[in-house]
This record gives sequence, structure tokens and C-alpha cells, in this order.
Amino acid sequence: MKKIMITDVTLRDAHQSLIATRMKTEDMIPILDKMDSAGFFSMEVWGGATFDTCIRYLNEDPWQRLKQLKAMLPKTPLQMLLRGQNLVGYRHYADDIVENFVFKAAEYGIDIFRIFDALNDTRNLAKAIESVKKVGKHAQGAISYTISPVHTLESYIQLAKDLKNMGVDSICIKDMAGLLLPEETYELVKGIKEAVNLPLVLHSHSTSGVSVATLLKGIEAGADIMDTAISSFSMQTSHSATESIVASLQNTDYDTELDLELLDEIATYFASVREKYREFETNIIIDTKIFLYQVPGGMLSNLESQLKQQNAYDKMTDVLREIPQVRKDFGYPPLVTPTSQIVGTQAVMNVIAGERYKTLTNESKNLLIGNYGKTPAEPDQELVKRALKELNLEKPVVMRPADLLHPELDLMIEKTKEIQKKNKVSMEDVLTYALFPNIAPAFFKQRANPVPEEKVEKTNKDTTKTNDMKAYLVNVEGHEFKIIFKEVSLSDLSISSMDLKFAKPTGSNNNETSMQYSSEKKEVEVVKEAKVEENKIEQKECKERIVSPVTGTVLKVLKKDDEEVKPGEVILTLEAMKVEFEIKAQTAGKVKVKVSHGDIVQSEAILCEIY
Repeated sequence: MKKIMITDVTLRDAHQSLIATRMKTEDMIPILDKMDSAGFFSMEVWGGATFDTCIRYLNEDPWQRLKQLKAMLPKTPLQMLLRGQNLVGYRHYADDIVENFVFKAAEYGIDIFRIFDALNDTRNLAKAIESVKKVGKHAQGAISYTISPVHTLESYIQLAKDLKNMGVDSICIKDMAGLLLPEETYELVKGIKEAVNLPLVLHSHSTSGVSVATLLKGIEAGADIMDTAISSFSMQTSHSATESIVASLQNTDYDTELDLELLDEIATYFASVREKYREFETNIIIDTKIFLYQVPGGMLSNLESQLKQQNAYDKMTDVLREIPQVRKDFGYPPLVTPTSQIVGTQAVMNVIAGERYKTLTNESKNLLIGNYGKTPAEPDQELVKRALKELNLEKPVVMRPADLLHPELDLMIEKTKEIQKKNKVSMEDVLTYALFPNIAPAFFKQRANPVPEEKVEKTNKDTTKTNDMKAYLVNVEGHEFKIIFKEVSLSDLSISSMDLKFAKPTGSNNNETSMQYSSEKKEVEVVKEAKVEENKIEQKECKERIVSPVTGTVLKVLKKDDEEVKPGEVILTLEAMKVEFEIKAQTAGKVKVKVSHGDIVQSEAILCEIY
């Protein structure tokens, strides 16, 4: 009898796939005792997008989340998803960052590190595997499964052999898109088990609707561990339901021996939790178009979110059709973070612009020239030449990309001290900053100065009142902001009539305002006419007006007003859809920047002008 083991992914991949990774730690804690008693082989609770989302949207320290989970799950091994040399970020980090991150993650409670590379380039896995073995933890090597003309059964079996030779303790077939069909699964699992005598995990998303059959066929072929999610966070773009697999295997040679009644209690709890996050829900139920587009579940929900942010949700089908072409041009990378983000965002840009590769994101350029590793096939050479030119490089990268990086840790320590204005900082904060330098400073500031809870009296209009003040709670992308309004007279604000943008009140009882506006009316009209003439002059002299290609956040402003710029020079950078866009001058002249660091800009908003 072969007992099948279950890895529960509810607290990481399931909510990442279904509700954009928005589940807060406070909603996990009440059910942890029951989950710890369930008898899972392991629980995936960290890594992937959880680290990013904690500091970007939830104002939670991901290290503290892991510490809490470990304290409350003493019997169950905790597991994380590690993106090889990318760790939990979106670029390659120097080896000293990788070593220290793995050391700290193990110290805080990670027992099993599932390590993958988006390109299946084993050079990008070596340092992470070595670091995990060094701290005495379980290294699980993952094969990112996809289909293309260059991905074959033989290539996957050889990859499994390579992983074993690198010292991994187990192997995972990571079917992030739900592309594995039952018969193909049987052949793949059987082939790997015959070639490599290691425990084998099967990870398959439900997006295409075949995952239950895929898992059962994988069990027949010899797989040992199944990734599943509790039913109330299963299916759609998530995973097969734990209870369905447990029930299917009961009274067979593969019985999991898990208690369905206890699992039902856990599922009932998470059903109520999921209700709280309806605004982040994916609209995708089952999508068999995945066999045409090879898009993973998490990527689908991200694409939905991205297109909504860009006010272009109606273009979802066009983007899905564009993805295979971009993927082919980029060398058939498997679509898993970060390549899923790179390919998906480039497809979005192509569709929104109405022109293929009108803009290449920085991440696209780096993927094309080899800065993420070796792509499974050669990318489009014309795009490679363009990327090299725009990056001011002569030839593509052929070595392990991390070999080009100097040690980073000491520099990150100094930068973290500078940001926090401290002489001593924690290694956890240093690593957080190293991974996410653009959003970590705001997180540190918010964590150090939390907004105090106001003692307010509720009104029937969902506003709050304190004396003559009104407070509103506004939720933006998961961040809650308290905005307080106080009604004052115009004189209190020193606002002159020239600042007024409203028309003369009709029948107003406010005689002071009405008289003031009337007495200054002529002057306001003169000033208005003068400003119109001034705008005409500015418009006439403007050589280039640069608008934002996307809705995003101003990341860096590199040029000052009236500074001379040349064609091709970067004026500022934007962050949107988790990738970076360089805004360059096409014309020589003096620049006038219309935005500042941290500004949120809409697509087509004016960013700068050149005179």
C-alpha cells in the first residue's frame, strides 16, 4: 500500500491565484490549529507573491507573518516557493543576498524550499539549492512545465536528472498553467520516476478543468505527493480540492488517511474568509482556451487586474491571442513568475498601443539579451539587436547572469540605514529593501508611523463625525487611508476670489462670497484670458509632449526642469504591472517635468514636455 501525501497550498498559491494574494494574516490565524492537526505532508505558506503583496498592499511584515505561522503550526513542515536566483523578487540578486535570504527564511521557519527557475536554467538554481542544503533544510527542485516545439518528454527527464545531480531531496512537476493532460502526465511521471529515485510532487492548476484527472493519473504512474487546496479556495485558477482527492483515494491502495470531517470544518471557515475578498476575485471559472494560450492561473488573474487598471478590460481576448506570439518571439519561456509577468505585460502593451513592440519594457529587453538566463529557444534576433541597442550593450549575456553581479549585501545594509535613519538595522529589513527597493521605503515608514485608530461615532451615511469634522475610510489597492475633512470659511484658508473655480452663485444666501466674486469678476476674466494666451505660446513652442503609455506610478525622475536632454535620454521611469517603463526623449531641447516621484498617473496623462 502506498499512502499518498498532501501538500496544502491554501495559504499561498490558492489565494494568490484566486484573490490576488490579498489574504491577511489575521484571517489565517483562527484556523491554524485545525490545519496543523490535519496531517498534511507540508503547508505552503510563503514565497511566491506573498512577500511582495504583504509590503505593497497589506502593510504587513512578511517575516513576522512567517514567524507567527511557524509558532502556530508546530507539527506541520512549512514550505515556500523560491524563484531561484530571483528569490521572491523580479530580478536576479547577487549570491550573498541569496545566501542570507535562505538563511533567514530557514531561521524563521521554512522547512521545505521549492526552488524553480522560470527558464528551467539550472545555473539559476545552483546557489539557492546549495544555500538550502547548507542550512540543513529540504531542497525541492521544480520543473516548470510548459508546451512548445522545443519542450519534450526527453528534455524534462534530463532536467530531473540534472536536479538530482545538484543534490535536491525531491522533485516537483510544476504545471502552473494546468496544461498537463492525463495521458501525458502518466508518461512524464513514469519517465521521471524510472530515471530518478526521488519523491515526486505533482502540482497542477485547475484552470483548464482537467486537474483532478491529471492528479489521479499521476498517482497511478508513481507520484508521491499532491498539491491541493481546501475546497473553498480550490478550482478555477487555483488547484484541485483537497477533499475531492482525499475522497477519491479512500479505501484504495493510495488512501491519504486524512479526515474528511476535519477538512470540511477548515473549508467552512475559509468559505467565510473568501467572502471578505470578493473585490479581488478572479472572474475565470474554467478556461479551455488555456490550451491555445498556455497562460497560468495566477497570470490570468494578474492580467485581469492589469487590464482593469489600464481601463482596457475589454481587450482581454486580444491580449490572450497576443501572448503566444510574444512567447515565441522571446524564445518560448515557460510562463511562470517572472517570465509570465514579462510576457504578459509586453502583450498588454502591444495590444494597448495597437502596434507590436512599439515599447519594449526593461524586463523584456533583459529577457531577450540573456539577463534572466538562457531561453529554451533562440529569441527573435531583430528584437535582440534592438534590446542590445537600447541597453547600450554590444552582445548578449551567455554566462550565468548572477556572475555579472557584484556582492550587494553591504551596499543594501548602508542604504537601509540611510532610509531608516538608524545606525543599526535588522537583516530582515535589509533583505526586504534589497528585494523591493522601490516599495520598501514606504512600507518601513508606514510600519514605523501607523495611523492611529480614531475614536469616532458612526453615522447612518458611513461617515464619521468628531465635532465639526468628518472622516472617511478609503481603500485603495488594499491600503486603507483615513481622510479627515473640516468645514472652514474661505478666509481661514486665505483663498482669494481669483482661486475660485465656480460660477457666481445664483440666489445664494452667502452675500460675502457673492459680493467678493462680483467685485473681482473683471480681474478674474483678464487673468483667465492672459493664461489662455500663455498656454497658446507654450503649446506653440513645445517640440514634444510625452504622455504615459500606461496607468502607473512615477518611480524615478531623472531630469530637472529646464535641463537639456538629447534624443534617447531617459527622463523618468514608471512602474506599472510590476515592471518598469523608461520614458525617453525623442527630441533635443529643455525638459519641463509635469509629475513627481510617487505620483500615480493615468494612461495618456502628460508626463513632460520638451521645448
